[in-house]
Amino acid sequence: MASDEVKVIGAWASPFVMRPRIALNLKSVSYEFLQETFGSKSELLLKSNPVHKKIPVLIHADKPVCESNIIVEYVDETWSTSGPSMLPSNPYDRAIARFWAAYIDEKWFPSLKSILQAEGEEEKKAVLAQVEEGTALLEKAFIDCSKGKPFFNGEHVGYLDIAFGCFLGWLRVTELAAGHKVLDEAKTPSLSKWAEQFCNDPAVKPVMPDTATLAEFAKKIFAKPAA
Repeated sequence: MASDEVKVIGAWASPFVMRPRIALNLKSVSYEFLQETFGSKSELLLKSNPVHKKIPVLIHADKPVCESNIIVEYVDETWSTSGPSMLPSNPYDRAIARFWAAYIDEKWFPSLKSILQAEGEEEKKAVLAQVEEGTALLEKAFIDCSKGKPFFNGEHVGYLDIAFGCFLGWLRVTELAAGHKVLDEAKTPSLSKWAEQFCNDPAVKPVMPDTATLAEFAKKIFAKPAA
């Protein structure tokens, strides 16, 4: 597949943009990465995603596909004969993977973001407690889903690994800013080991942002007044 046939509109710091990039890497699909400028939206983005007007967008043979988890499923189905399957073969296991992916986006990540926006120590402690409660649930989910194997999906990175793992860069930045470790080897031993393996996976390593660079970028974002 030539690179000009597959394009990803996104930004290097976006965890959601990491998802299609990891999926394409897992399937060994070459693609062109079209970087959006922070604070503005290109004509191509607005044309390709007129409903939500946000990244990421996958363009395949001039057809846009939007929403990060939907893109991952599209990549998995379109290049089904290339590389490992990202969703479990069992329908129940697929449903569970989608459930936890939705939980991460709707509950866990918003709580994590709130740590950087918290005002005062009491608010920060309350938000940290929420995040740790959610992380404990994900620790149990990992044990149940992985069945003793390295990843949520078993022997290799899959849909739920991508859904959660894309936030690990921002998790590290948040831990540094809060002076508190969320993925703690004592409290979440399985997830701590998983995170290290995920970040070192050949499909992930090239697109995982450097923590120091991401921390500098975070300062710029959170220094700006809320819209």
